[in-house]
Amino acid sequence: MNNDRSPFSLAEWGAIAAIILVWGVNNVAAKVATQELPPLFMGGARFAIALVFLLPILVRPPWPPWRQTLPLMLLAGPLHFGLVYIAFAMAQTLSPLVVALQLWIPMTTFFAWRILGETMPRAAILGMIVAFAGVAFMTLDPKGGADLPAICIGVVASALWALATVLMRRTTTVRPLKLQALTSLAGAPVLLGASAFFEPHVVERAAHASLFVWGLVVWAAVASTIGATALLFWLVQRREAGRVTPWFLLTPLVSCTFGVLMLHDRLSVQLVLGGGATLVGVALVALAERRAVAAASVT
Repeated sequence: MNNDRSPFSLAEWGAIAAIILVWGVNNVAAKVATQELPPLFMGGARFAIALVFLLPILVRPPWPPWRQTLPLMLLAGPLHFGLVYIAFAMAQTLSPLVVALQLWIPMTTFFAWRILGETMPRAAILGMIVAFAGVAFMTLDPKGGADLPAICIGVVASALWALATVLMRRTTTVRPLKLQALTSLAGAPVLLGASAFFEPHVVERAAHASLFVWGLVVWAAVASTIGATALLFWLVQRREAGRVTPWFLLTPLVSCTFGVLMLHDRLSVQLVLGGGATLVGVALVALAERRAVAAASVT
């Protein structure tokens, strides 16, 4: 393991940049794909494809205790991503939703405080208030207000992902790709079953979806579910998480840029100010956690 306080290596900077790019593009891909594919089916197909690639890892022992991993599998799989894809399908404008989804970072700090007994600095509390106020300010814009249901669903999805992140801290004995395989094992049948039950004309819409859209589904499965996650765990195994996570606040900038260029999103002053306030609040939480980790390492 590298010295946590030493400068990042070129490989580490490359991994950070790759994660930001993959996650940023994947948000746009989700919005485009859910215009042709039903959202629950989209999520189920993503996990099914990922499961095919992860099957050799899935069947290889040892198996973790189901009572410990099943809540995590459901939270990080069908529950979170089912809501995320529903939100993308509902949203008219990509940018406010992408910014709202970053609330998982301050929510993780809150859940770690309540569940694991970790400290919550005053700067983190201030950051949470600023972040939520920024999301609320965005919804006052006519376009942001029109996307209020999607934003609210995105906030709930962020809370589920934050809770899953806290539970992951208790699951240190499970290898990252094994956990992704188990999550895909839960996500594929639950979301595909829910799609068959709740979403009409699934087979017809899937059959008529373009090859480009199916390519986006494969991209989400391979590049995001497997690739970016593997790089993330590689980074946090080498470095303290508080040094890594603030850089991922650049993800919305990638998504918003592609949203403006490809989806013709129009950003009003209110959306920009509200989104900026949200990212500032999230940054305050992330940096407060980083300082707390650094102080603990000194003492």
